[in-house]
Amino acid sequence: MKKLDFYLGWIIVVLLSAMLITVLWGVGSRYIMDSPSSWTEELARFLLIWVSMLGAAYVSGKREHITIDLWPERIIKKYGKLMDIIVSAVIVLFVFAIFIVGGLRYIYVSFKLWQTSAALEIPMGYIYIILPITGFCVLFYRVNFLIKDLKQ
Repeated sequence: MKKLDFYLGWIIVVLLSAMLITVLWGVGSRYIMDSPSSWTEELARFLLIWVSMLGAAYVSGKREHITIDLWPERIIKKYGKLMDIIVSAVIVLFVFAIFIVGGLRYIYVSFKLWQTSAALEIPMGYIYIILPITGFCVLFYRVNFLIKDLKQ
């Protein structure tokens, strides 16, 4: 898990840096050179999608995702581990169905229909490939957490 944390962290840093450079180039070309670049906005949007998805996987692996406390503290103390197991199982099912199965189908359809981005003219399947990548990362983390929680 530490290796995945390390690589995900560095990939996020590189993508965020590329997004920063892209946005700075777009602003500079628009206001300094008075010749707006058509591709910078689209690339920045795609990089934001990738950073957000990989960031969600990274945070999920750290168990620092947003939670909403609906139950009183005494119930959480009594059934906390059981609730963690149930939540991890639901997340595993959701991520498998939506991110992996749905994401792979979405990629297949986008390649089959020859969908390309407007400015960069790259196949959208390459952008959507982040869905199953994120799904596999979250699935890896959650299955490890589930195994660890079941052992305790």
